[in-house]
Amino acid sequence: MPIDARPSSQTAIEDALLADALLGGGLPEEAGYHLWQAGQSYHLDDVAETHLKQAEALAPDHAAVLIGFYRFYFYKGRLTDALRIAKRCLAKAAIENRLPPHWRDVRASHAEFGSYDSMLPRFFMFTLKGYAYLQMRLGNLVEGRLAVQKLLELDPSDKIGARVLLEVVDRVELEDD
Repeated sequence: MPIDARPSSQTAIEDALLADALLGGGLPEEAGYHLWQAGQSYHLDDVAETHLKQAEALAPDHAAVLIGFYRFYFYKGRLTDALRIAKRCLAKAAIENRLPPHWRDVRASHAEFGSYDSMLPRFFMFTLKGYAYLQMRLGNLVEGRLAVQKLLELDPSDKIGARVLLEVVDRVELEDD
């Protein structure tokens, strides 16, 4: 059962508002402009990152801004920076889903993690998957494995494809032996 026991209609309304924020709702127009500019100037690292920072100054911790930073850092190969943003996204996802603050303490009963229709739990799951992947790419195989195992615990049907990451870390560990 969810950590907080608000009436379901109030929870549904709040969840809809939070899901809207994940899709860019509530983003100040000027912050949206800077995100767009960051995308347009992607090939100019300093310019794109400056626009991302300006968007962040206008909308700190807005999911659209965090996702913009994550994608920029990830695709530029700045994996340590991407991991830092993934950790911020995990904290945000935990708050918005009313989950324990640390992903290791999250249980399957806390949210509908196996449902594609539940956007907020899905945000948490994809963020944790990104976190696991980055940990593995950065050589932190134990942490990556633990995060993948948590994903499979939360959604045994593996709708987001975490098992593939587990197979990768298994192969890497076999090669190291």
